[in-house]
Amino acid sequence: MPLLSVTHTTVYRYKQPVTFGEHRLMFRPRDSHDIRLVDTALIISPQAEIRWLHDVFSNSIAIASFQEPASELRFESRVVIDHYGLSYPDFAIEPYAQTYPFSYPAEEIADLGRSVERHYPDPERKLDTWAKRFLESGGPVGTQDLLVRINQAIQQEFRYERRYAIGVQTPAETLEKGSGTCRDLAVFMMGAARALGFAARFVSGYLYDPAVEDKAGQDDDAADSIVQGAGDTHAWVQIYLPGAGWVEFDPTNGQVGGANLIRVAVAREPSQALPVQGSYYGAPEDFIDMEVEVRVTKPEPS
Repeated sequence: MPLLSVTHTTVYRYKQPVTFGEHRLMFRPRDSHDIRLVDTALIISPQAEIRWLHDVFSNSIAIASFQEPASELRFESRVVIDHYGLSYPDFAIEPYAQTYPFSYPAEEIADLGRSVERHYPDPERKLDTWAKRFLESGGPVGTQDLLVRINQAIQQEFRYERRYAIGVQTPAETLEKGSGTCRDLAVFMMGAARALGFAARFVSGYLYDPAVEDKAGQDDDAADSIVQGAGDTHAWVQIYLPGAGWVEFDPTNGQVGGANLIRVAVAREPSQALPVQGSYYGAPEDFIDMEVEVRVTKPEPS
């Protein structure tokens, strides 16, 4: 894949100037063998003092501290990356893990621990029932085939919707509603995978859709071919498979592999991977609205 340019803008608007507490920002993609940062810029208004740190998952965090009040708070992150993600790769899974069920080796399970542990209540075992229907043959099934089928079933059976409210639905809520945001669908797949004993973690970042660039000048019907989640922050799942490592699954779009996915944060749960967290000092009614825009494109030739 060629170079990709990501511009992520978040704007908060207020009726009058307010003062701001520290804001925790997760905008910087994770350098890896499949993602290499070429250029970065972080523009903040009003002016802020920035310090950087790595969290417990080694995500890159910027902490912004403010001195002056303002009626608008704007964050704009610009990055250029080299991206080498693969689409629908043939995973090099260890022979013992190529069929399900299997057990993680003792030296890995100690570190995978809480990624296998279930974190959301399912008192009526409805999620278990949903996940175990993919095992109806009664015998061993191919591990890769099993996870691909679960990923595709979520994309086919649940309706994608945008929602900017804080928090996520539990897997049980998503199952009952039959719909959810990319965050909700990622949490649902994590719950289904963990119900089957897989280690799974939440990923937040960006989605590249070539159709966004190609649809300029086309009619509205052409936009229907665009994958879900472009133009906003996106969320998906990584599942740990021995020999293959952490493998990307995007249940919102039914896709496997990281060809169009740009990782910014990995975490055990969604609350640990919020793009922006912070506070302001003022009356609750001072807040007007917020706006988020994400553009992922090929840079113009220099």
